[in-house]
Amino acid sequence: MVYYLDAKIIFAPFRMSTQSPPRRGKSLRLLPLLLLFGGGALLGLTTNLVKLAGGVGLTPLAFLTWSLVVATAALFLVALLRRDLPPVDSRSLRYYAVSALVGVAGPNFVFFAAVPHVGASFVALTITLPPLLTYAGALALGMEGFQAARAIGVVAALAGAGILAVSQQAAPDADLAWAFLVLLGPLLLAIGNLYRTLRWPPGVSAQALAAGMLLAATLMLLLAGLMPGQSLAVPLYRGLPALLIIVQGLVFAAQFQVLFLLQKISGPILLSLLGSVGAVVAVPVAIYLQKETPPAGLLPAASLIAIGVALVVVTRKKGVSSSTR
Repeated sequence: MVYYLDAKIIFAPFRMSTQSPPRRGKSLRLLPLLLLFGGGALLGLTTNLVKLAGGVGLTPLAFLTWSLVVATAALFLVALLRRDLPPVDSRSLRYYAVSALVGVAGPNFVFFAAVPHVGASFVALTITLPPLLTYAGALALGMEGFQAARAIGVVAALAGAGILAVSQQAAPDADLAWAFLVLLGPLLLAIGNLYRTLRWPPGVSAQALAAGMLLAATLMLLLAGLMPGQSLAVPLYRGLPALLIIVQGLVFAAQFQVLFLLQKISGPILLSLLGSVGAVVAVPVAIYLQKETPPAGLLPAASLIAIGVALVVVTRKKGVSSSTR
């Protein structure tokens, strides 16, 4: 799933027609919603693939690192074919490094490591926390003007996640230490959402930035694998570990491509709802396919998340645009 940076480019083939402007406008309005649900579904799939990987002998660091190697190779191949390689200058290199640390390597390592201890569904629920943190940061930095409906939407999505989290935490096998440690992930994601918007290099496409960021994250994790006590070994006596790495790599490639495009056309607040959508996908999959205990409040929580997403999507911000840099 590969998109150009600007929605105008995506719909350029329709620009010559003058017979259906309402349909074209409707399509443009629906694009952020489609990206949100597509990216959320990919995020939800990731948390479940992590649990499967643990069951076939892949350590969190090895699975994350080699999956990012596959994703980076895929994005660079597409960038090469499109002649849109990541720029190499001081500003861009700094952007790749910081974005990789707070938006990819840091939070994903926390989440991947936590899944065996708290379950895929609980990790998916914590990824719903960035909307409130991102919204608070955007207000503080003047990136977002206060809108009551938008704020209610973020709080509603967070409330839905809270219901699921409380239900999950009540489980008899809950690991409290890991439950608190995993909260570091959403904080890093929120910082990443804001940083990528504020420091987006002018004139650089989403395709190029996604490739550059994933390369930086991959190099960080490869270096981490060289530290004492860490291992990047992959069991090769069975084909399933390698297959899971390839699948997760392609999921990552699509997920981060969607992430950058959604951030460019809609800003950090709508982007931060990816986790809420991801939870709605990940929790049922974890329950029905991986036999995790279903949270008691799944239905009301999913309803609140859906209402929150709808409110944020409908009340698109009128303040500082993420595409104005």
